[in-house]
Amino acid sequence: MKRIASAGLLLGALLAQPVLAGPAVAARPPGPPPRVAFDLQAHRGGIGERTESSISSFDNALHTGVSTLELDTQITKDAKVVVTHDRQTNPDVCRDTAPATPGDPQFPYVGKYVKDLTLAQLKTLDCGFQQRPGYPEQVNTPGSRMIELSDVFDLVKSHRANKVRLNVETKVEAGAPEQTAPREQFVRLVQREIARSGLSRQVTVQSFDWGALRVMNRLDPSLPLVALTNRDFLQVGQPGASPWLGGLDADDFGGDFVAAADAIPGVTTLSPVDGFPQGCSVSDPACEPYVTRDMVQRAHDRRLKVVPWTVDDPATFRYLLSTGVDGIITNYPTRARAILAAEGYKLPRPVKQPKQVE
Repeated sequence: MKRIASAGLLLGALLAQPVLAGPAVAARPPGPPPRVAFDLQAHRGGIGERTESSISSFDNALHTGVSTLELDTQITKDAKVVVTHDRQTNPDVCRDTAPATPGDPQFPYVGKYVKDLTLAQLKTLDCGFQQRPGYPEQVNTPGSRMIELSDVFDLVKSHRANKVRLNVETKVEAGAPEQTAPREQFVRLVQREIARSGLSRQVTVQSFDWGALRVMNRLDPSLPLVALTNRDFLQVGQPGASPWLGGLDADDFGGDFVAAADAIPGVTTLSPVDGFPQGCSVSDPACEPYVTRDMVQRAHDRRLKVVPWTVDDPATFRYLLSTGVDGIITNYPTRARAILAAEGYKLPRPVKQPKQVE
């Protein structure tokens, strides 16, 4: 495994950055957020190990031992909540097999927006036909069909995995809203599925679109919310408010992500990108970590947790542990468990296979 190069110099430089001030927000109880076990989240079920966003990947993550299943949602033309990252069906992930009905004028479906296709049309796609490029260790599942959010809930219930959380992303495309279902409809349908599942106490809802977080908080104030971001979405120093920040202007908070996110009702966790370029290793001099010990401390002072995405590089993983983050989202949960074990962290307990009824 790679090690952090010149870690002391890098960390010292990062900690020397000034703290940006922002406007006052609603007060939280003083002190850090309540301490719980480290939150190991399997990104899309763990792309590096199994076909993404599939029953296979989520099942594998449960048996590997993670604290949270991280997943994305989109809304279909017929108002179904499906589990997929891409607003356009992605040829790297799915391929066409046959039209849903003979002579369907929308066929082929790959490359079209999920919002313009029905569940029946999407179910014809083979989304496990190949190993995803860039993930050489992935075990793909040929014939894997796109699943619904309710399918993931059913999987968790069938395993009686009542200690595993689900971090559900509403992938509203705030920068191009015509490419996904309308925000209000999108969030309402996801919230309805969460309520129907009976697993609300195990669910957090995340989004890059902080406007969607506002809607979710209005519909169900009891759901903990997670503010996702990368630095570009904040649009610091640019005229007006970013479309991603739910009506907030980051410049009103001195460009401070922590203070801005804290102004969104219901947010309990911050989920920033790990660094720039995205996915870089801190052992590379060109890599600029976004998450610093200072950021984590300022979040903890507001009783907010910090769970960066998406961390696969071992050196970066260890660096982030040194900053005091509360969890990490990763494509490789097995690899992450090995690092956490080596660093002395308590590991999430693997979930047992459900007993077969004869």
